[in-house]
Amino acid sequence: MECLDKLYTPQLRKLHSGKVRESFKINEKTRMIVVSDRVSSFDNVLNNMIPNKGAVLNAISNYWFAMIKNIVDNHFLKAIDPNISLVQEAQPIKVEMIVRGYLTGSMWRGYQQGKREFSGVKLKDGLRQNQKFNQPLLTPTTKEDQDREITPKDIVQDGWTSKAILDKMSEISIKLFALGTKVLAEKGIILVDTKYEFGLKNGKLILIDEIHTPDSSRFWDKASYEKNPLQVDSMDKEYIRQWLLNNKIDGKFPEILPEDVISDASRKYIDIYEKILEKKFVESKLPLNTRIYNNLLNNGLIKDGYIIIIMGSPADLEHCKKIHSYLEKYDIYADMRVISAHKNGERIPKITEVYNNSIEPGCVLAVAGRSNGLGGALAANLAIPLINCPPFKDKIDLMVNINSSLMMPSKTPASTVIDASLAALAALRSLNLPRLKEIFRCEIENIKTELIKADDELKSH
Repeated sequence: MECLDKLYTPQLRKLHSGKVRESFKINEKTRMIVVSDRVSSFDNVLNNMIPNKGAVLNAISNYWFAMIKNIVDNHFLKAIDPNISLVQEAQPIKVEMIVRGYLTGSMWRGYQQGKREFSGVKLKDGLRQNQKFNQPLLTPTTKEDQDREITPKDIVQDGWTSKAILDKMSEISIKLFALGTKVLAEKGIILVDTKYEFGLKNGKLILIDEIHTPDSSRFWDKASYEKNPLQVDSMDKEYIRQWLLNNKIDGKFPEILPEDVISDASRKYIDIYEKILEKKFVESKLPLNTRIYNNLLNNGLIKDGYIIIIMGSPADLEHCKKIHSYLEKYDIYADMRVISAHKNGERIPKITEVYNNSIEPGCVLAVAGRSNGLGGALAANLAIPLINCPPFKDKIDLMVNINSSLMMPSKTPASTVIDASLAALAALRSLNLPRLKEIFRCEIENIKTELIKADDELKSH
């Protein structure tokens, strides 16, 4: 079964790659959030993915975002794919507001070891595992590479945010937890604990990231808890956490989950989706990248293909601009880059990784003349077409240096086209896009028509 790890496209600038989510810039006010199928636990990203996990998290969050607008505004704008949403840009506040309704998880593990204070909240002795608190507790943490507990006093004192904003975050968090508790109880689910993240948009506090998902929250089956609070059925990521805790080796968590754990986890994610949204989870029949490509294209976020012009030196810029000018009328994404095969060729594998894994078709044009090591270096790392278009100064330069573009190393397929306009057309044709093929058919037909017309005119004389 296909899983979404990372989304690759040269057409959108990646802003951030987190443990599960990736962010891309759309414009100054909007970003695109991609929810992957990666799984993280105890601040580590595992070397496995959970099928359908990202789609479940995205759908559940968006369900809640639509519901909570009377409590707090949020960043959600539009879902454009099961795994992808458009959101408003906001300045994140690097504090996670953890709300706990029960003594369980990491808090219980600390309590067992004698710890009685959590983020400034003091607990009395004699509490039991999975015991419900009289009132929900707020135990904030910092949002860093390694999250850590922090008291409200230290949040303000250390400059994470102001007291006024923190008080508002606390008030909203308790209200959101109360709403979530009420709505989920009606579905036979206990909201045990959760986290909320906030940001500022034009100075106004809004909710960001996710809300009441099986990754950000702990869910219990209500009937199971009432039957036996110590053997309650978990309906969230706790299943994975517990497996990791039970399978430590020399004090270290495993990095790979077995297939049966992955399968069970996927089923649990789908189960909680169907319970919360009260509808059946339907998997897409399209291949994953095809589906995402179609959705980004239909929402006007990308062009149907791209051509990247890579020059070996800024001295080749004018030649590259000439190639670029021939591409403009075909409504294709075209970009220009500078990489020297000899002087900073170590960058090539990282850059070509994006092109090789892109969801849309692409082609690279290499522009290097006297000693074209660039074409071969790129072709050796590319899984998409590579066309050399060297910028010769004159016929002597061409005759002396053409071999460096024609003779490529073994297993580095690259074609060479001297004329800038022909190189652009060859790159466009290599994309094999139906839209472009129709344009080219019309252009070919027009050429034939003009030639016939010219022939007829000559014959008439």
